[in-house]
Amino acid sequence: MLNTKLEKGWSKYLKQEFDSPYMVELMKYLQQQQQLGKTIYPETNDIFNALSYTPFDQVKVVIIGQDPYHGPGQAHGLSFSVRPGIKTPPSLVNIYKEINREFKTPIAQTGCLIPWAKQGVLLLNTVLTVEANKAASHQKKGWELFTDKIVNVLNNNRKDLVFVLWGAFAQKKGANIDSSKHLILKSTHPSPLSAHRGFLGCGHFGKINKFLLKTGQKKINWQL
Repeated sequence: MLNTKLEKGWSKYLKQEFDSPYMVELMKYLQQQQQLGKTIYPETNDIFNALSYTPFDQVKVVIIGQDPYHGPGQAHGLSFSVRPGIKTPPSLVNIYKEINREFKTPIAQTGCLIPWAKQGVLLLNTVLTVEANKAASHQKKGWELFTDKIVNVLNNNRKDLVFVLWGAFAQKKGANIDSSKHLILKSTHPSPLSAHRGFLGCGHFGKINKFLLKTGQKKINWQL
């Protein structure tokens, strides 16, 4: 069974979700998949890492991804991030290229984004689990409702956040964010299939820091 113990700030808003019918069904589904011998990523204790590394009151930036990486050793509960020592995935390579273009800093040699998460960057996937080697296999099982709730509680109970919506999938997820309270940044997805159509050159990382400083917050050090 999943360890659903959440950081206290998140727990205040999300604890009741675990008693809701959709979540009970989702937990049952994951348990059945494990009993069938299916390999699920990320590991059980890493599923809620985005909420663990970035407490509710410390969120400054929300970067929305899709579902976890489905290859061995990659996913560890943070969107776009992989474990230390794992090859940097193509979308993250393009993210690093944009950071390099904006700040002229060296390209990171690690794909692990924990330092961002610890500075207040919530690296939130829309779906929090996946079956090994089967992309999008856990979509429409209930995770979307849970992560909608996360976006909603941030939208309603915080102000001056930056929501980063790369690609149509993330933009749909963030469709109801209040732009009078928060900064919303949109572009194409950093995937090699679309990065050249708007992501590369978007200037989002500098815009994030400019907004954070303007609203009395500490900027993010994007250099890894």
